[in-house]
Amino acid sequence: MKEYIFKLLEDQGGFSPEDIAANVIAAAAIGFFIFISYYISHRGTIYSKKFNVSLVVLTVLTATVMTVIGNNIALSLGMVGALSIVRFRTVVKDTRDTVYIFWTIVAGICCGVGDYRVAIIGSIAVFIILLIFGGIKSDRRMLLIIRGDRSAESAVQSLVYRFFERKAVMRVKNTTEKSIEFIYEISDKVLRKAEKDNSGICDALYALGNIEYANLVMQNDEISS
Repeated sequence: MKEYIFKLLEDQGGFSPEDIAANVIAAAAIGFFIFISYYISHRGTIYSKKFNVSLVVLTVLTATVMTVIGNNIALSLGMVGALSIVRFRTVVKDTRDTVYIFWTIVAGICCGVGDYRVAIIGSIAVFIILLIFGGIKSDRRMLLIIRGDRSAESAVQSLVYRFFERKAVMRVKNTTEKSIEFIYEISDKVLRKAEKDNSGICDALYALGNIEYANLVMQNDEISS
């Protein structure tokens, strides 16, 4: 009976216990490498330790699944069908997180089929690319929200046009019979340059008169937790 069980286990997927252990250990090692890369490139408020640990686990899980599938076409189709019903609701905080998810899946697939060379060389290449470009951040966008009396409409538009040297983009213009509201989009760089050469935009707007409020709201592609 014992011999039958051992034979049955050895016949599964065409991998010996040593091969399976090697695949899992290699996936864990590369997953730890990904862990370090994510930590370096996401230092700051957007870093999520839980997500980073999940990347390591995902690498090992993918390698395990690929080891189970092996060269069995029928099993691979069944696995695709089973996984297709899964729905992920986790919000991706940064576009780079998607890259890391694909990285873990690809590395896990390579380890699962025993192609460690591709996994290692590919991971090193991705790590270098992310190390070089990971520190590049998009220019923060600011929203300038202005609400006031409708009689100040022309004065507000003229002031914003001159203050930001035509680099402020009007996104919204809401009007009622007595009031008006503008929403302009400007880059943080343009705002800092304009306020360096002039007084603050809010002070300049209030100086016009008939302004209810003027708010500056920062937009950012990276959603912090």
